[in-house]
Amino acid sequence: MLSDKFDFLDMYNPKALAAMLAVKVRKLRLSVNMSQQGLADKSGVSLGTVKRFENTSEISMKHLLMIAVALQATEEFNGLFPDRPFHRLDDLLKEQNVKKRQRGRNKI
Repeated sequence: MLSDKFDFLDMYNPKALAAMLAVKVRKLRLSVNMSQQGLADKSGVSLGTVKRFENTSEISMKHLLMIAVALQATEEFNGLFPDRPFHRLDDLLKEQNVKKRQRGRNKI
């Protein structure tokens, strides 16, 4: 059915991804028998922020990373934005020849 395809695609919108992430963090926290207060104490994130994240999926990147460190789940962040593999030699050569952006320099 066409509507099933749209439901599947809906799983990949930012709000749905954040909600799934909050559920995973909560499950991980509970699997190590840690309370919200315990996670707050161990991560350095306020209890209110932990509760808000688990209830509404809203959190800053900084606090999410602090929670990941406390739950020993930082390795997963390394795979978020992988380098794209090169399929042709031309692509690799183009990448090597691209000049890296540098800060503008003031000429005096």
